[in-house]
Amino acid sequence: MTYDFLSLFSHGLIDLPWWGYVVVTLVLTHITIASVTIFLHRAQAHRALDMHPIVSHFFRFWLWLTTGMVTKEWVAIHRKHHAKVETPEDPHSPQTRGIDTVLLRGAELYREESRNLETLEKYGHGTPDDWIERNLYTRFSWQGVGLMLAVDLVLFGPIGATIWAVQMMWIPVTAAGIINGIGHYWGYRNFACADASTNIVPWGIIIGGEELHNNHHAYGTSAKLSSQWYEFDIGWMYIRILSALGLAKVRKVAPQLKLQRAKPAPDLATLHAVITHRYQVATSYARTLRAACAAELASLKARAVAGRAHDDVPSPRRVQHWLLVDPAKLTDTDRVKLTAALAKSKALATIYAMRQELSSMWERSTESSEQLLARLQDWCHRAEASGIPHLAQFSLQLKRYA
Repeated sequence: MTYDFLSLFSHGLIDLPWWGYVVVTLVLTHITIASVTIFLHRAQAHRALDMHPIVSHFFRFWLWLTTGMVTKEWVAIHRKHHAKVETPEDPHSPQTRGIDTVLLRGAELYREESRNLETLEKYGHGTPDDWIERNLYTRFSWQGVGLMLAVDLVLFGPIGATIWAVQMMWIPVTAAGIINGIGHYWGYRNFACADASTNIVPWGIIIGGEELHNNHHAYGTSAKLSSQWYEFDIGWMYIRILSALGLAKVRKVAPQLKLQRAKPAPDLATLHAVITHRYQVATSYARTLRAACAAELASLKARAVAGRAHDDVPSPRRVQHWLLVDPAKLTDTDRVKLTAALAKSKALATIYAMRQELSSMWERSTESSEQLLARLQDWCHRAEASGIPHLAQFSLQLKRYA
């Protein structure tokens, strides 16, 4: 009897080679990631899909065991992040709090905001409020992770404590740190959102698809986070499997841009497509006009050298950034450089002014569709008559939107 007890204590019920423990740890943490992205994020926070009660409750139970997070708290904090993104009220923005703070103290920022009753009341509506949520998951939120520790120790012996520790660190590091930090600081962008969100990598596997954070901020209520052919969202794959089994129903995905033959002039369908795909339009504008900007900047630099001036000519990459970002969010230094560059180049001034006019079309909600259409038609006419080939090319492309 003593031998059996010592054997159980030393090895647990399951004895594995070293790589077996690694695999088990990865599987367990991946289930947690899937629970966060599918249940907490896409289903609860954004109502992008409905799930069968059995699946929904499995995710709730698993998150209670592995994170101790309360659904209402997580959802409320995330919704506030979207509502107040990149402002001082954003619970975890590296733009206002610093990248080091969000990376290293992301979990602490979450806990601080979870104690804000106003946040929970305003943004936590529609989350589970049944007997088990009130009397177990919320009331004894951290007892679940204690139970998980006991289970890991019984199953795997002392190494179970290490497995449990990795489980406990996984969400604070990947979600609270990397997604909330790097996902608003470094990476590539498919859509020119008003915020600083980025896609960290095109393959959303390790963090369940949350790596595609810019795509998510462009279309927050979409159950699918990938948008380009080369991007992969493993969370979406799981949702499709659940849907095929009748265990989930997708409510909304991001609209797909459709192109048709160019029209002589934009119509209402073009206007609606431009407004619907406004972030893609803004990004496409910057990319299409990048070559024109580069050529004009090269000319400015050549003139400065010939005149032996010491003007600080901005790089094409910097000008492209100016075309993408809200003017109000430019730094004082960028604003000065932009003003100087526009004063020296009529082409750059035209490109920049036309970009601001275009973006104002989806910001003017008080105008009627007919008024907005007239402005879009006038914009396309002036773009094609500007003498800037790339600008005319973009206008022709815009008239293909359907």
